[in-house]
Amino acid sequence: MIHYAWIIALVPLASALLIFLFGKRLPGGGAIIGVVALAAGLVMSLAVLGTFVLHGDARPVSGSVEWFTIGPLQLRAGQFIDGLAAVMLVVVTFVSFCVHLYSVGYMKDDVRYTWFFVVIGVFTAAMLNVVIANNIFQLLVGWEVMGVCSYLLIGHWYEDKVNSNAAIKAFITTRTGDVFFLFGIFTLVTAMTTGGAPATANTNIQAINLAAATGHIPHGWLIAAALLLFGGVVGKSAQFPLYVWLPDAMAGPTPVSALIHAATMVAAGVYFMGRMFPVFLGAGSGVLQFIAIIAGITMLVAALLAMIQDDIKKVLAYSTISQLGYMVAGLSMGTAGFTPGLFQLFTHAFFKALLFLGAGSVIHSVHSNNMSEMGGLRKSMPVTFWTFLIGAAALSGIPPFAGFWSKDEIISTAFKEGHYVLWAVALVTAVITAFYMMRAVLLTFFGEYRGHGHPHESPVTMTVPLVLLAVPSATLGLVGAPQLNAVFADWVHVGELAHEPFEYGFAAVSLVGAGIGLLLGYRVYNRWRTPDPLRALGPAYSLLEHKYYLDDFYMHDIIRPIQYPIARGVDWFNTHVLDGVVNGVAALTRGLGKVVDVFDRRGIDGAVNTVGETAGFTGGLLKYLQSGNVQRYAVFLFAGVAILAFIFTRV
Repeated sequence: MIHYAWIIALVPLASALLIFLFGKRLPGGGAIIGVVALAAGLVMSLAVLGTFVLHGDARPVSGSVEWFTIGPLQLRAGQFIDGLAAVMLVVVTFVSFCVHLYSVGYMKDDVRYTWFFVVIGVFTAAMLNVVIANNIFQLLVGWEVMGVCSYLLIGHWYEDKVNSNAAIKAFITTRTGDVFFLFGIFTLVTAMTTGGAPATANTNIQAINLAAATGHIPHGWLIAAALLLFGGVVGKSAQFPLYVWLPDAMAGPTPVSALIHAATMVAAGVYFMGRMFPVFLGAGSGVLQFIAIIAGITMLVAALLAMIQDDIKKVLAYSTISQLGYMVAGLSMGTAGFTPGLFQLFTHAFFKALLFLGAGSVIHSVHSNNMSEMGGLRKSMPVTFWTFLIGAAALSGIPPFAGFWSKDEIISTAFKEGHYVLWAVALVTAVITAFYMMRAVLLTFFGEYRGHGHPHESPVTMTVPLVLLAVPSATLGLVGAPQLNAVFADWVHVGELAHEPFEYGFAAVSLVGAGIGLLLGYRVYNRWRTPDPLRALGPAYSLLEHKYYLDDFYMHDIIRPIQYPIARGVDWFNTHVLDGVVNGVAALTRGLGKVVDVFDRRGIDGAVNTVGETAGFTGGLLKYLQSGNVQRYAVFLFAGVAILAFIFTRV
């Protein structure tokens, strides 16, 4: 199967096409096509990963076909399947399968039900293309298609201005990062071309990585390329300062939130860093330190914002931003952090998808996103409660759940590699994470119900995906546990494989930090209080409430100053140039109209009238001649003969 992994990316694309063409004519709006397609993709992905599970020393498989040629560039599209790609294939197909199945119940009776499944099918196919791509431009195609699909999905309910604004904000913000990303690609391709690389290798990801690792790309070019490419990662994976689009994206349907936050879109940036890791590593310690600073800021500021949110989906949105900071922080630590950073990407996908779908189940039941209108739901929604609790424990870093092993590995690696500031920030963030998840669980599932509806458990199409995701969220972290030989490192590593011993001291520190966060969260929110007890923080709470004024800064100091002169310029151009051109064209048209009118009346009408009069005259003459009187014909005949005789006798 590993040689045919490219089929996995085509399956959801084909299903989207079938749903688009025939979905509305099929029972259930064609949703079953998407569910079956993703189930098939998951089976094939597990078969691909099985190669690396059974054969830890399995070599990567690559293959390509000619795509097109532009000048000296010969582009070949194809696949490159190694342990990292195999792991991500399983992550994307598993989470997308659960989201497809969940959406059957969640999106029931939606006016654009069929269209929804079309777009999430294309969205999944685009991410799978990013995973298998062996050409950087092929990867770019999937990267950009995901951006378009995220715009369509976030704005799925575009009739609501909040949704349409969120979609536009997400599109523009991520495109800002993509400008840097595109120039980073151009930089790499130019460096490869001027370095004398073969035409087929200029855009090949493995060839670029090899050139970066062996010093065949000048260091200055590598620095520029790494920083520009990281700009794309900042936009796509919601790093500071371009993370502002992700919380607003919660306006879209909850299954979309789960797909974006767990397996696609935001995961693409981190995966790209792992795929192009030699480029970032070759750029040097200065670039990696800059990335570490951005990651540290991201994880801490987002975690603080998650503490005060009332919207349960926004709590999870800021949590996603914070966890993405962990992943990028891991990769910023060089070779030692490569496996921990990608292990966090692997585990996070399952428990974050679980948490979002659990939140969607709650919202579906109580018809509100606000935790202040929830409470006591553990009794009426037991499946949702227990599965959400597993996801919360995994995110909080409680052993033996998945998040503990991946997060602890990043924190301990930061200390062992001498990144003490990053270690401290990561540890504090872990405490805050446990705090806001305890807060979310208590406000949602404990105490008395504060809403106005009648809570009930969600239908089986929504609870089955929760159970399916709860299993890996609880157990899958063990594949990275040193006690079980940390087999994840056999699949995903860089350089020589080395299994680090388990550090019980670091694990104890992480566990104590999580325990402190849970204890503080329980102490503050063990019973419902209004207003929020955190308002006692005073100015600090106000700063968090206004999201550090970053959105205000973008709107008032960047967007509007740009909009104002552009709007004035467009208005002046419209008034003084376009209006003048339009008036001139109108005057010219009126003049031409008069000329045409005169020509029509005196020329064409005159000619027509002349022809008519001539025809009338000749008709009258002929009418006189052709009277039907035989005697008159005889007179004309003799007169004609006499005239002809006279003429011929004279000649």
